[in-house]
Amino acid sequence: MKRAAVAVSGGVDSLCALVLLKEAGHDVLALHGLFTSKGTDGHDPLPGLERACKTLNVPLHVIDLRNVFFREVIVPFGQNYADGRTPNPCSLCNRRVKFGALLDAALSLGAEKLVTGHYARLSPTPFSDSPALYAAKNKDRDQSYFLSLVPTERLRHAHFPLAERTKAWCAAQVESAGLVVPLPSSSQDICFVEEKGPDAHCAYLLAHWASLGILPPGAGPVLLADSTGKIREVGVHQGLWRYTEGQRRGIGIAHHEPLYVLSKNVERNALIVGGKALLGMTGCLTGKANFLCEPKSWPKRVFARLRYRRRAAPALVSIRNGCLDIRLESGEFPAAPGQLAVIYDAEERVLAGGIIEHTTLDEALPADIRPAC
Repeated sequence: MKRAAVAVSGGVDSLCALVLLKEAGHDVLALHGLFTSKGTDGHDPLPGLERACKTLNVPLHVIDLRNVFFREVIVPFGQNYADGRTPNPCSLCNRRVKFGALLDAALSLGAEKLVTGHYARLSPTPFSDSPALYAAKNKDRDQSYFLSLVPTERLRHAHFPLAERTKAWCAAQVESAGLVVPLPSSSQDICFVEEKGPDAHCAYLLAHWASLGILPPGAGPVLLADSTGKIREVGVHQGLWRYTEGQRRGIGIAHHEPLYVLSKNVERNALIVGGKALLGMTGCLTGKANFLCEPKSWPKRVFARLRYRRRAAPALVSIRNGCLDIRLESGEFPAAPGQLAVIYDAEERVLAGGIIEHTTLDEALPADIRPAC
């Protein structure tokens, strides 16, 4: 490649990508995007990045993307929770910020490629300038799921040198290069939420809504569904935004068996719960999908991944007005509207990705409490 811009966040993965490109003899520049005023996870990696780039003799460019990040990631994050959904901010960040505004900055600096520390594979395709996106060899680190909304014309400018690597290998390369990682701990939480833990986003949302003068969605009824289709009110929830489909802990209702969140009816402000036997989801419908491979060329057998930590399951997929209608061969643990549905083939190529709007778990509920499609 003529010139490569390596997106450096301050973590070990992006620094390893920088080391690999530099050692391979490419014309390299480092590109750091400012997403929030307090840095990643509340820490400012910039001083450490400046030292690392000086050690490698690589120019560092800092791009202020705070307004873009707020508009394209944080505002939709808050709005989705207010609407009773469970958003996936990483997928929006990859599409609109990293391979949106940050890629544009890289191209304006004369770079041919934007290199990142994502664990995913890109492979050339015949008769097309756009590469195919595949899952990484390292399944524990694979990030193809979060990249599924990035358009093919944007992936054309991407390069993922860690596709075949492990986290330990990357850490060893960075250490061998004499670099100190500014952000040594790898967070699995939402990067712009400083506090960590399963409910940390709740405090963040309250502060975010308060800053915008928005009142958080309030309390409402908890409805218990049983296997016979009967529904009865058993308590009061403190806001639908505090719960997500499949959740077990924190419901606060005493019952003879563990209860799970089955669904949320925003129109009635009702939380629907039930036993584990009612959790089986057999499909979902997405919004407008991002197609990385023409549907007419899809194989007969495809697989749907509906949660990041779940394996892709065999599915039948039909296209309805540009949306994915996914039917699973067997029941799966429920996904939530707002989350991603990603379609793969048997070789783990990403065929398409879309944001879930409606699930078949909802269809099993009585009509009077079923969420509107």
